[in-house]
Amino acid sequence: MGRRVGALLWRAGLAALLVCGTGLLPWLSHTDPALTVLKARSADRDPTPEVLADIRAGLGLDDGPLHLLGQWLAGLPRGDAGRSWLSGTEVAPAVLEALGVSLLLMAVALVVAAGTAAAVCARTLYLGARRRLGDRPAGGSGSAVLAALPEFLTASVLATVVGVHLGWLPALGWYGPQWTVLPALALGLPAGAVLGRLLDDQLPGAFAEPWAQAAAARGLTGRRIARQALRRCVPGLLPNLGLFVVGLTGGSVAVEQIYDIPGLGRTTLQAAIAQDLPVLQAGTLLLVALAAVATGAARLTARRLIGPALRDGALHTLHRPAPPARTISPCVHAVLLCAVITLGLPRDPLALDTGARLRPPSTAHPFGTDALGRDVLARVAHGALDTLLLALAISAIALAAGVLLGCLPRLSGPLVDTVNAVPPVLAALLVTAVLGSGTATPVVAVAVVAWAPLAAHTSALLRQERATVHLTATRALGAGPWYLLRNELLPAVLPPVARHALVRLPGVALALASLGFLGLGAQPPSPEWGLLLSENQPYAERAPWAVLAPAAVLALLGALAVSAAGAGRRGSSRPAARGKDPRWPWRRTTRPAGGPAARPAGGPAARPADGPAEVPVGGPSRPAAEPPAVA
Repeated sequence: MGRRVGALLWRAGLAALLVCGTGLLPWLSHTDPALTVLKARSADRDPTPEVLADIRAGLGLDDGPLHLLGQWLAGLPRGDAGRSWLSGTEVAPAVLEALGVSLLLMAVALVVAAGTAAAVCARTLYLGARRRLGDRPAGGSGSAVLAALPEFLTASVLATVVGVHLGWLPALGWYGPQWTVLPALALGLPAGAVLGRLLDDQLPGAFAEPWAQAAAARGLTGRRIARQALRRCVPGLLPNLGLFVVGLTGGSVAVEQIYDIPGLGRTTLQAAIAQDLPVLQAGTLLLVALAAVATGAARLTARRLIGPALRDGALHTLHRPAPPARTISPCVHAVLLCAVITLGLPRDPLALDTGARLRPPSTAHPFGTDALGRDVLARVAHGALDTLLLALAISAIALAAGVLLGCLPRLSGPLVDTVNAVPPVLAALLVTAVLGSGTATPVVAVAVVAWAPLAAHTSALLRQERATVHLTATRALGAGPWYLLRNELLPAVLPPVARHALVRLPGVALALASLGFLGLGAQPPSPEWGLLLSENQPYAERAPWAVLAPAAVLALLGALAVSAAGAGRRGSSRPAARGKDPRWPWRRTTRPAGGPAARPAGGPAARPADGPAEVPVGGPSRPAAEPPAVA
């Protein structure tokens, strides 16, 4: 009980700190909120001292930020979130309406994401149900391309092609269900590709568990075995699904801008830019509350899916170390990416040639030219250096921080929820307020939020790994906590989390590109990829190569990251050789490595195909290691 109260107080303190930080945004950035509000209300009006004084008096700015914050907090128990500094209308109804719009868009996007994830892992489910995963070829390039495509670019292409040229669906506005389709596709396809890759990474381990072998031997259908394998793997991904729920609700700023959707993300961004503090604070508070609700629902669902196996320590580990299989796909993708960079680096990315504006690809300009006659290949190659190096650095930092904080779930759980409630755009604005604008602003903003999914994944995997039979046996032999962490838990958790970080590498580059697209990242004439997409998007119909070139290279980066992660996973689904320990193949054990096809965890033994009961997930684990040397 005391731990729950402490966690609740920690969560409430973090939420209060975030809301108070947004309330102090003008004073942290050393700007005059009266001047910002005046520009947002009427950009043509002169900021005379009298006008600014009237605005300060009307908003109560002379009383100081703490008084304003306290007054706003005092009205929350009554449902009063204040009045907008720009329009003078009540904040609560407007923000709740924007939340409803975002929740509807998020729900439709989740349906698209679920369909995409099912398509990504369909082949693994098919082969696993038929016990043929050992012959599965390497794949995943299609899902990598989907995961790496910028949401704003997908939204622009769908709006232009499907909405304008073909006229199949509305391309602008928010007036009914049909207006949700295109933005939901733009949001759901990348999210579903990432979730599908994470699920596809765990399914081979589930199909290799003894309960699956026993179920197949007793005649259960492949469909039922595949369904139970999904049930076994989904709990480890539910925390990340909760993060996607919050991200799709408040982080879809670029898509809402393109489709003119009055959602919560766009409302919060506009309030942050105009320093409309009551609206900004209310939007941030709703995102924090949504993050808490999504996390609680994910945990309850995970416990219900796993059943008593988690409580009884009767799970089987999903992550068996195995030597990676060689594959040519990462090499091909790496060679193509290096070729693009090598061919473009000798060219000048800033050379102007107004007589060669928007030229199509040719031998002189393989990627064509942009609106100022600059060589697109040169700009893509020079921008790749900054984007790739920054993305790699941020991913490495996020991996280290995610694993470290994921090992401390009581500390990191509320912190993950709070950080995930901050869209990267709002994080960039807060970082700009504290550190000032510059090239480091988007890097810090993305790094602040990039570790949260990895920490949630680490925490979920550790929770299941601690409930495995082999860990209980090793602990019974006298192993201490540090031995278990170093020799059992981290070797099982680090490989899938590292592959998760690789899968998210294009997402980090995408976040940097998104900030550049919204004008919060690099500034002209920098060749940063997000800025390239933003500059060339108005000419997408006349010169599509100017937009497709950086998007294609970004997709190539995604294919490289996912294929490299898949190369590290290949072979892990195959059972270890009979009589050998899967962690140390050269050591003999007293029984087969896969363990006996015994009674699965959480319920009775598997029944025949015509039986009424489902096959419980989990099952007996691998045999324990040789007794550790303990003091």
